[in-house]
Amino acid sequence: MSAPDSARLAGLLERLVGFDTQNPPGQEHAAAAMLAEELHGYGMEATARPVAHDGFPPRANAVGILRNGPGPVICFNSHIDTVPVGVGWSSDPLRLVERGGKLYGRGACDAKGPIVAMAEACRLLAADRSAWRGTVVAAFVADEELTSRGSKAVAAEFPPFDGVIVGEPTDNAVLSAHRGAVRPLIRVHGVTAHSSRPHLGVNAIDGAAHLLRAIRAYDHRINQRRHPLVGCACVSATQIQGGFADNIIPDRCDIVLDRRMVPAETTDDVLAELQTLLDEARASDNVIAELFQIRGMAAGCETPESDPVVQAALAAAQRNGASGELGGLTGGCDLVHFRSKGSPGVVLGPGSLDLAHKPDEYVPRAALAQAAAIYRDIALGMLGL
Repeated sequence: MSAPDSARLAGLLERLVGFDTQNPPGQEHAAAAMLAEELHGYGMEATARPVAHDGFPPRANAVGILRNGPGPVICFNSHIDTVPVGVGWSSDPLRLVERGGKLYGRGACDAKGPIVAMAEACRLLAADRSAWRGTVVAAFVADEELTSRGSKAVAAEFPPFDGVIVGEPTDNAVLSAHRGAVRPLIRVHGVTAHSSRPHLGVNAIDGAAHLLRAIRAYDHRINQRRHPLVGCACVSATQIQGGFADNIIPDRCDIVLDRRMVPAETTDDVLAELQTLLDEARASDNVIAELFQIRGMAAGCETPESDPVVQAALAAAQRNGASGELGGLTGGCDLVHFRSKGSPGVVLGPGSLDLAHKPDEYVPRAALAQAAAIYRDIALGMLGL
């Protein structure tokens, strides 16, 4: 089977980075249409499929199917949307620039680089079908950065896959587990009063201060819940807003938490723990607070090391010069939505997570070719004759 084509990889990445898919608002449809056309050119059944959303602009997944007789079904999955561009770039973030063997642009590693490497693996598999049997699905999706509408739609549409490879920047190392997250907005209530007569009111900011101390103690407790691949459970206050005038005792203060979960924890258990925390604050300090809104929620997950997709990924990574050590992702990703439907999977892709969501994000050109070869060899390991 042929080796990955480095020039083709860089060319496709240049085209893909040129589509503005910052999420919000996403607007992935045009990029998905281009990717579907590309996959169709390899001989895959490919379409841009609309994804249900709350309004405009249009959202879509690019889904390609490569059938080659009876056998296992595997899925290459990564996301078209990116985080906002932000500031501090040395060049136009929506135009791919190469400097010193590094390809710079928003999404270069998170996760348009993994997409083009997966597309190249599909091209290689389509060009030589003599060594494998089964089906390869390429699912390049919308909305991973916010609510994962794209991957949820794919996981609901297809029966469980025999293996899912989720493209995220891992330096081409194999990760078989990731943490989950619950992001609640906690609203602390008080009573307004003139600030010269504070005893006539209840200061919600003071209540939030009591609650933050309780949250810090809660964090210390849950730090004891450790997972060998992803680390410990934790919670952080990431936003706070209270008050509306300089001379009024505030009757409201909002705190946003980021509660990271190890794979054994469930979202129901975490929400129950947070409610208990609020109940205890009310009983001990008369702090009146509620779980006012859940801004995001997804569990963590893990695929056993003995699973064939993990073993195939480790063998393919070692064969192509990447790390043969199994790891875990400290953040979250779309793998959990496939695991919840019964599909085992791993996370693997070119580029470093340390560069994701930052200005001057890049992926090494050599890492793209290495990833394409690893993806190809995972497929051969799962589908080979």
